Amino acid sequence: MLIFAHRGASGVEPENTLRSIRTALAAEVDGIEIDIHEVDGQLFVIHDRWLHRTTSGHGQIFNYDYQYLRSLDAGAGEVIPTLDEVLKLIAGKCTINIELKAIKNLMLLFSCIDEAIKTTELLRSDVLFSSFNHRLLHAIHQQRCDFAIGALTACYPLEYAKFAQQLNAYSVHLDVDFISEHFVADAHKRGLKVFVYTVDELEDINAMKQLGVDGIFSNYPTKAKSHIAHLNGNTD
Repeated sequence: MLIFAHRGASGVEPENTLRSIRTALAAEVDGIEIDIHEVDGQLFVIHDRWLHRTTSGHGQIFNYDYQYLRSLDAGAGEVIPTLDEVLKLIAGKCTINIELKAIKNLMLLFSCIDEAIKTTELLRSDVLFSSFNHRLLHAIHQQRCDFAIGALTACYPLEYAKFAQQLNAYSVHLDVDFISEHFVADAHKRGLKVFVYTVDELEDINAMKQLGVDGIFSNYPTKAKSHIAHLNGNTD
């Protein structure tokens, strides 16, 4: 079962910052999940469209320019990173799951990834785009089918993972509150990987392993990795 660090190691460090990502990399995670918004022709790594929860700013991110957004404190003296900065840090070390929030210009996104592939150790196979915006995922597949996509949902669909298969997704990402053995079996039958968010409690980790999911997103990747190693009988 793969461990993805949710927004970096956001349980112990400011989320979606280079600091949290370094902590996740130190834990030797299988993947790191981040969130991006497109603002002022740049791709910013931040979860919310409102600034006040995770930064020293206020108001909506779209009302400001690059210079102002980079001047904000995103926690512990960190700035809001850009996608290219994160890619340089992660490249060659693990998978990066990029959750697309507000993205209008897919060419900007593609060019950023392509440049990182050319200039760093980033592999195309290490990039996974995910989103609740299934029309956006469809557009990505139509324009660049060489990129893997993950279909996010926070519900329990009537036809289980059929929606993800219809999107030609690589994976389906499901809220831990809605996972079931029936959903996992259906997704696997359709050739999809099953990743579950957000799994922080040890009892939930136990349950996910028993269900046979392919991976989990955790705010505490060090704890999650240690617990899974214990479940696997690896005490080294």
